[in-house]
Amino acid sequence: MSSLTTASDTALPDAVPRRITMLLAVTCGLIVANLYYAQPLAGPISTSLGLSHAGAGLIVTMTQLGYGAGLLFIVPLGDLVENRRLTLAVTALATVALLAAALAPSAAVFLPAALMIGLGSVAVQILVPFAAHLAPEAKRGQVVGNVMSGLMLGIMLSRPAASFVAQVSSWHAVFFGSTAIMVVLMAVLHRALPQRVPAQRLAYGALLASMLHLARTMPLLRRRAAYQFCLFGAFSLFWTTTPLLLAGPPYHLSQAGIALFALAGVAGAVAAPLAGRAADRGWIRPATGGAMVLAAASFGLTHAATPGTPLALGLLVAAAILLDFGVTANLVLSQRAIFSVGADYRARLNGMFMAFFFLGGAVGSAAGGWAFAAGGWPLASAIGIALPVLALLFYASEWRGRRGA
Repeated sequence: MSSLTTASDTALPDAVPRRITMLLAVTCGLIVANLYYAQPLAGPISTSLGLSHAGAGLIVTMTQLGYGAGLLFIVPLGDLVENRRLTLAVTALATVALLAAALAPSAAVFLPAALMIGLGSVAVQILVPFAAHLAPEAKRGQVVGNVMSGLMLGIMLSRPAASFVAQVSSWHAVFFGSTAIMVVLMAVLHRALPQRVPAQRLAYGALLASMLHLARTMPLLRRRAAYQFCLFGAFSLFWTTTPLLLAGPPYHLSQAGIALFALAGVAGAVAAPLAGRAADRGWIRPATGGAMVLAAASFGLTHAATPGTPLALGLLVAAAILLDFGVTANLVLSQRAIFSVGADYRARLNGMFMAFFFLGGAVGSAAGGWAFAAGGWPLASAIGIALPVLALLFYASEWRGRRGA
């Protein structure tokens, strides 16, 4: 039984206990990291399992497909099923899948396990609206921002952590280690999380059908999803292409050097709590515009020095921080906005919003890989600038609408 009381569908009147906010932030970071461990390890995993270079892409793709399916078919259950039980069940699925991946003797075992890792990792998107539910209205942005800072740290730290562990041991150790972490985490969540029983009594089919109705009737959801599609597309493009840029001429960084570069993005996670506080003060719209400007400017900054010089490398680091800051801020601002619409369908709104978020990332990664091969960093960064600028143009229509234009 939980150590806290059961939560109803009305937000708690007092502030969320700090230990619960911290637990949710750490949990989201540890679970979401499972999505990204395989990305820097695709080479050694494919070699070990006998996959071709073309087949190596399936290692990441299967995880992404599982996560996308979970956003649409599991996350909405947060509006129907008791949230703690649902979180534990989905995390258990990820735990079993991680163990299967660690023990996999062949690609035929590893790839389905990767699919299930993605499916089980959507537990984080059950917990984010859960945190919004626990928080009172006046503190909701702050709580969501704090939780999202943990999630973004998990995303940014997972790749270098996997690289370092694999370098001193093997890729198997990464998945064994995460399996152990998930087991401990589930025990802690079972004891510490409050229960939350949704008021909804819809059948599962009706629950899924209602998502289409919400998408059609909620312009706020569509607008915020479009904003984040563009910004996360730019984010994914940057982190797909910069390792290629840094590994080749004129930088010639080692894998360890690229892993250290990736750590620079961690500084952007500080945007999450700051954006949450700005949202609670009613600054969502101006802060959104600022986040988009930062994202666009970050790519321009990379052209302010001669490539290969220490200054150019320093500007790439600064660009990584600015981009991550802008994308993280916009994510928190958007979730704060859509979570204010109604408690009864927060999980469904979050599932649809994050599905667009995820789709933008997939498009950005694909565009970045093509652009870098076709035109190097100049073409890739031009697309990186264009995506947040496109979001800014759409954002300008929001301001015009507010002013009666």
